[in-house]
Amino acid sequence: MRTKISVVGAGNVGATVAQLIAYKELGDVVMVDIIEGLPQGKALDLLEAGPVEGYDSQVSGANNYEATADSHIVVITAGIARKPGMSRSDLITTNANIVRAVTEQVVKYSPEALLIVVSNPLDAMVHLAKHVSGFPKNRVVGQAGVLDSTRFRTFIAQELNVSVEDTQAFVLGGHGDTMVPLPRYSTVAGIPITHLLPQETIERLVQRTRDGGGEIVNLLKSGSAFYAPGAAVVQMVEAIVKDKKRVLPCTVYLEGEYGLRDIYFGVPVKLGAGGVEQIIEIELTADERAALQASAKEVADTIQLLKL
Repeated sequence: MRTKISVVGAGNVGATVAQLIAYKELGDVVMVDIIEGLPQGKALDLLEAGPVEGYDSQVSGANNYEATADSHIVVITAGIARKPGMSRSDLITTNANIVRAVTEQVVKYSPEALLIVVSNPLDAMVHLAKHVSGFPKNRVVGQAGVLDSTRFRTFIAQELNVSVEDTQAFVLGGHGDTMVPLPRYSTVAGIPITHLLPQETIERLVQRTRDGGGEIVNLLKSGSAFYAPGAAVVQMVEAIVKDKKRVLPCTVYLEGEYGLRDIYFGVPVKLGAGGVEQIIEIELTADERAALQASAKEVADTIQLLKL
C-alpha cells in the first residue's frame, strides 16, 4: 500500500508540494481546500501529467477532510499569504484560526499522522498545531530551516560561482527577521565560507537570507514564495517516507536543548520514519548563542499572542 499524504491548502505552495510528491512518487496525494473545484481541478491536472512524467502516484482533490482519512503525513499550507509591507507576525490572528480548524480535522480523521506545518508565522503556527492536536513532539514539525538554508546556499553559490550541489548552509532560529544563519557551519565542498569570502560579503549574504521571503513578496506584489518552500517541504517528506535519517534544520519542540524550553524553534534534527528522531546540538560561539536567544525571544513573544 502506498503512503498517503494529504496537503491542506491548494494554493501555490500546496500545489507545488503535491506536484513534487507525485513526481518523486513518494505516495498518493490528497489535496484539500475550501474553494470548491480548486483542489479537484489541480489534482486532475497533476494526474494527467503522470503519463508524460512517468509517475503512478494517484492525486485527488476534495473540499472535505473525510478524503484525508488515515493519512500518514499531513502538510498544512493553509492560510493567507503575506503582502508587501506585512510581517509574518501580522498574519497571526487570521492564520491561527485557520490552522486550529485544520488541525482539529486532521486529528479527527488521521490520529496517527505526522504533521508538517508551513503556514506563517511558522514558529507560532506549528506550536499551535501541537497544542491543538495533542500529538507527541516527534510528529509535529515545522518547515522553515530547510527553506532559509536553501536560500543561503543559493546566494553563496551565486557569489562564488560554484555548484549549489557543493554548497551547504545552516540557518537556525525563528523563521523571521531574527533567524540565525551560521557562516562557520556553511561550506563549499567542506571548506567553510569564512575561508572563501570576506566578512562584509558574508554579512551581505546573511542579511539577504534574512530578507529572502520579503524580497520575493515585494517582487511579486501579490502573494509570496512557493517553489522553494514547496521543494523544502518535499525534502522533509522524502526523508520521512524513505526513512533517510537526513540531518535538516527544522522547527521542533525544545525541552531544554540550546537552553530553550517550551518553544518551537529552528535547530538541526535527524528526520526519519519516526519523524523528529533526534535533536542535534551544535557548539555555538557567544555571539551566535546571543543571536539565537534574541531570535527565541521574538518567537516566544509571537507565541504569547496565541493566548494558549
